[in-house]
Amino acid sequence: MQISLDRRNAGSPPVYRQIAAQIRARIEAGELDAGDRLPAIRDLARTLGVNRDTVALAYDALATEGSLESTVGRGTFVREPTRPGPPLEPPELRLSPLVDGLLEFERARPHYGGAADAIGFHSLVPEPSLYPVAAFRRSVNRVLAEGGGELLLYGDRQGHPGLREVLAERFAQQGMRVTAQDLTLCQGASQGIALALRLFTRPGDAVAVEEPTYTNVLAALRSLGLVPVPVPMEERGPDLEILERVLARPEVKLLYTIPTFHNPLGTTTPRAHRRELLAVAARAGTPVVEDAYEMDLRFEGAEVAPLAALDGQGLVVHLYSLSKSLFPGARVGAITARGRAVEGLRALRQATDLGGSPLLQAAVAELVASGGYDRHLLQLRRTLKRRIRTLLEALESEMPGEVRFTRPQGGYQVWVELPGSVDTRELLADAMRAGVLFAPGAAFAHDGRRSSGLRLTVAQTDEETIRRGVGILAKVVQTSLRSGVRGSSVQL
Repeated sequence: MQISLDRRNAGSPPVYRQIAAQIRARIEAGELDAGDRLPAIRDLARTLGVNRDTVALAYDALATEGSLESTVGRGTFVREPTRPGPPLEPPELRLSPLVDGLLEFERARPHYGGAADAIGFHSLVPEPSLYPVAAFRRSVNRVLAEGGGELLLYGDRQGHPGLREVLAERFAQQGMRVTAQDLTLCQGASQGIALALRLFTRPGDAVAVEEPTYTNVLAALRSLGLVPVPVPMEERGPDLEILERVLARPEVKLLYTIPTFHNPLGTTTPRAHRRELLAVAARAGTPVVEDAYEMDLRFEGAEVAPLAALDGQGLVVHLYSLSKSLFPGARVGAITARGRAVEGLRALRQATDLGGSPLLQAAVAELVASGGYDRHLLQLRRTLKRRIRTLLEALESEMPGEVRFTRPQGGYQVWVELPGSVDTRELLADAMRAGVLFAPGAAFAHDGRRSSGLRLTVAQTDEETIRRGVGILAKVVQTSLRSGVRGSSVQL
């Protein structure tokens, strides 16, 4: 085998690499075929005038890359080239058990992707036609002109001071005794929930929740390794006798409640019941997370003071959001707390996302301070009042007489309770085929149990569409009642 070695040039590769490279070149050129035997190490070393170890290193390098193969007692041979096989599958990475549990929860949720043209009573996301786009654009332009590049930096971990000031003023009008220093801004009530849960719990703890309750709080509990403990809802609010027993359990560290325009029920807890609830929490020494995500959306009836305004002991952490009253893309909300809880929220916010967007927060502050937000709310409340009234009238006229439903004084949602024979999770498939979407009651239960309840929203439906959709849904319900599908109901 003819091999030329360059030993004089100091920049030349090591000799064993020169040997390996020339053998490889002959294999690639077809001068050496699969199965051809190479010279023995001793013979090639003698021919080239090099140490035997040098040739051995060259052969080993070629064997490692798959060009040669050696057999003891037989010698070294050119190897049959490996044919490319199917691409390797990526390794299946092991996820956290908490994430696996969350994925299981997500798979159990209703999926509406295949019914894009259906009438959407299922969503709580306001349609874009309701957004004050022009007014918000003007606010963005004004704050950018004044603040410039400073608004494009990372923000204060507690949030934009101007927005905290204007929100604190609004909360004071609701009877809450707070200052801007008590507020920590967050990206909507959903992030507020996650931060509040982390503030008071650790994996394995339990949290008292109303039954039914907001679906995403159940997801947040799963993601943090927390256990939901249900407290049944009555007409006035959570059952206080059961709540007292639940909060007496040492593993229950927190109560999550939605006293105003409850999701999914749409109901509002009366003031007296709120005071009793706070008394129960105070006896147990349990913090209360009040989700006031729709507090700005009352369109009739007298205002009811938030729990945070009735709280004299600092138990309540109050969550506020502009996602439903303004638009979700701003990702602006606020958490109101007292004492060390405020410090804890600052630290959590810093560790989570460095404080959010100063530009969006400043623009929302300008919109609120200029009166643009209140002008928008006036129009939005009128729209919601018309839509909810149309929905209630349609339910009254179209649904079978045994169907019951709530009559909210604000917000987007109405809870409908069908006779106990109907499982709304199964009913949803029939409704989707007929062209109507809703949220089945099972989605709001801590264990996903069968339910004869369902939530209807008016976030994406005008009056004409509401009438048509309820008419379609009523026919689906009547057909289901005749078939006698079993289910279970929620106490109201």
